[in-house]
Amino acid sequence: MSDVSAVKAALKSQVIETPSWGYGNSGTRFKVFAQPGVPRDPFEKLADAAQVNSFTGVAPKVSLHIPWDRVEDYAALTRYAEGLGLRIGAINSNVFQDDDFKLGSVTHPDPKVRRKATDHLLECVDIMDATGSPDLKLWFSDGTNYPGQDDISGRQDRLAEALAEVYERLGDDQRMLLEYKLFEPAFYTTDVPDWGTSYAHCLKLGPKAQVVVDTGHHAPGTNIEFIVAFLLREGKLGAFDFNSRFYADDDLMAGAADPFQLFRIMYEVVKNGGMKPATNVNFMLDQCHNIEAKIPAVIRSVTNVQEATAKALLIDVEALAAAQRSGDVLAANGALMDAYNTDVRPLLADVREELGLARDPFAAYLASGNQERIAADRVGGEQAGWGA
Repeated sequence: MSDVSAVKAALKSQVIETPSWGYGNSGTRFKVFAQPGVPRDPFEKLADAAQVNSFTGVAPKVSLHIPWDRVEDYAALTRYAEGLGLRIGAINSNVFQDDDFKLGSVTHPDPKVRRKATDHLLECVDIMDATGSPDLKLWFSDGTNYPGQDDISGRQDRLAEALAEVYERLGDDQRMLLEYKLFEPAFYTTDVPDWGTSYAHCLKLGPKAQVVVDTGHHAPGTNIEFIVAFLLREGKLGAFDFNSRFYADDDLMAGAADPFQLFRIMYEVVKNGGMKPATNVNFMLDQCHNIEAKIPAVIRSVTNVQEATAKALLIDVEALAAAQRSGDVLAANGALMDAYNTDVRPLLADVREELGLARDPFAAYLASGNQERIAADRVGGEQAGWGA
């Protein structure tokens, strides 16, 4: 796309969904480091998300995580979000932190535990109804640690049964987004370990079930952009969870570890129509900021996704197609590299200025004084962080 005005229009229309848990305290298996000013309830998480949106202009949606974001009145939470210029995005289920789920949730050998897990997923659909959320996002930690621990195919049967029940509960304008993860916390088998397993279940369920690609959930060297291209071709890419990984599921800021990979992914998104509203791909962040300040880290992730998108939009598609047709390997690769090596920060600064925003959202936020205000105001109470 060589028309700069068209590139700008595409960037202005991009929507990046931020995660409520990205604003709370989080940590590793070893330690959760508390920070001043961290939200004490879901309402304060939304207030922080509104800060990100006000400085970037492209983050009006917020994912909720249940039970971390459970409230008595979801209509009131929704009205509060709308008053901040936000809307509720995906509802994320949690069937991995209860003691009953030690051996699995919907794939557990005990039918009573499976019933408990499925009932939680159905509760999440009720919350979708109450908040107007269109997406139910499912991630299962279910798996086994040792050969022979459980029946592998039997667990797939249990998974399919639970997914089918929840799928039938969805409304006409709601969908199920099924995430996958290579390993952790299970180490021998994971019940949804890869995109193929997720795709197979979604294909059997029907058109309201689609795959989530978390960029941190793959083996080293996996060609994630191939997965993205394939799922877009099949109409089964429902959402991204953008983050960065150096070793495993690090959940670091998007674009921090391998910005070139993020660019390659966004190239396939742009090329295969993933930016079009009709495709309905949800561009979500899924990150846990353990040592860095929360709001600035989310802003940085949003701008990193924007930069990768801008570079993908700037590819000379005609030159690239001509090189591909003629078999000119170097020219084809050069067309991508020329776009990747373009400094798109001035372009994005112009886009923000045209939207009435500061040219540098990161610096503008730090200068706003909000970080100091929330540190002073949010003293006392239970901080709504990891595992809350």
